[in-house]
Amino acid sequence: MQDTAPFGYADVPAADKTRMVGDVFARVARRYDVMNDAMSGGMHRLWKDQFVRRVKPRAGERILDMAGGTGDIAFRMAATGAHVTVADINPAMLGVGRQRAEKRGIRGLVWAEENAESLSFADGRFDAYTIAFGIRNVTDIPAALAQAHRVLKRGSRFFCLEFSTTEWPGFRDLYDAYSHRIVPRLGKLIADDEASYRYLVESIRRFPDMPTFARMIAEAGFVRTRAEPILGGLVAIHSGWRI
Repeated sequence: MQDTAPFGYADVPAADKTRMVGDVFARVARRYDVMNDAMSGGMHRLWKDQFVRRVKPRAGERILDMAGGTGDIAFRMAATGAHVTVADINPAMLGVGRQRAEKRGIRGLVWAEENAESLSFADGRFDAYTIAFGIRNVTDIPAALAQAHRVLKRGSRFFCLEFSTTEWPGFRDLYDAYSHRIVPRLGKLIADDEASYRYLVESIRRFPDMPTFARMIAEAGFVRTRAEPILGGLVAIHSGWRI
């Protein structure tokens, strides 16, 4: 693993990043979904709906939803009859997800505290691996992609929903101004935590663009890799197949 890793605009010792990211999500867990609505104007719900449509979960399939702590993706997939394991490195996020599932009467989900870089699951266990807005917070992304490939069966699929770099010039400038100036203030107002949301904005800027991340997925062993841009690439759905 590399000696340093990006933490927002800073580079920190790689050994420290996991703990630092964990601290961020422990602080924001309670208000995480409220902030998602505020930051995106509710559009994150549409992006997640589109993402799950691309995954096409089927009854009886085993699906690993990594970094899925609060359950947003898992709830959608479980409605199809898929057997979903919700994995997250952060126990605070998993706690929020369990509470939400109980309130909604959603049962049958498996909740697991897991590090994406070193999963405890057996080889070839799952029919699909999903990760939404989580891969950019991983310290060693190639290691996480290799683990995703390992735990998938042959003929199964990988799907990732993540912020990227919009290719619409005017919109890009507008979004840059909004995210840097407004999102941290919303974090302060709604979650009483400006610093954490400043990190989350900066982490988006440090994440690889669509072609670069697609190459990383292919280098992990996936084939037929694809990037589907949303809003010109502000958000992208990346996919690949394990053969």
